[in-house]
Amino acid sequence: MLRLSTKGQYGVRAMFEIAKGYPEKPVPIKDIAEKQAVSVAYLEQILNKLKNGGLIRSVKGPGGGYVLSKKPENVSISAILNELEGPVAITSCLDPEEGCVRVDGCVTYMLWKSLGEKIDAFLKTVTLKDLITGTLFKKNFPPRAGSPRRTSRPRRKSSK
Repeated sequence: MLRLSTKGQYGVRAMFEIAKGYPEKPVPIKDIAEKQAVSVAYLEQILNKLKNGGLIRSVKGPGGGYVLSKKPENVSISAILNELEGPVAITSCLDPEEGCVRVDGCVTYMLWKSLGEKIDAFLKTVTLKDLITGTLFKKNFPPRAGSPRRTSRPRRKSSK
């Protein structure tokens, strides 16, 4: 089963909280931790990576906290996860640090590579603004095939 680490999950959730305050309201780490049920210590590690990656900045002093470095519509989920987790690598052989010794003879290499590319392409289309406004599902997921649709009933001919 493919799983995103807690670092990635909490990072996206923290960025969501910070984005809700954009542009005028810095969000204190304590508030993020409380709203997202994450420890402050773990959140500090995550936010430091995001800050070093240029996605957020900190505001010191009373009323300080974290703010986005860009507009919410310009911050993709892919950018957040890449900063925290690195590029999408479905298997260890796709990890740039590990590589694959069997790439030429591996029957599934291109399958996993293609899947990773599709996941990353999708994550690039989803922004923090989509999460805030709730447009994620409207934008990326058309109605399911076979799902009930409201249609008018055909009129019956009267039997006069």
